[in-house]
Amino acid sequence: MLDNTNTEIPNVGNMSSINQPSRLKKILTFEWLGQTFASAFWIVSVFTYGINSTGDWLQLFAASSWMISNIASVMVINPK
Repeated sequence: MLDNTNTEIPNVGNMSSINQPSRLKKILTFEWLGQTFASAFWIVSVFTYGINSTGDWLQLFAASSWMISNIASVMVINPK
């Protein structure tokens, strides 16, 4: 059964930085590169085929949002 003999919480103040990647490490991951290239190609394809309708603008907005999200995921990393 559970007892209350060890109720102390260990000091984990510095554990958040143990596995925190650097910006360069994040950029060089397969996942980040794949998503960034995919969003860039999506943006290029919108301009290649032309913006002729509302749907094209929505495609451009979605691809641009995806690219901004990828860039933001790197910018929030605090370099040590």
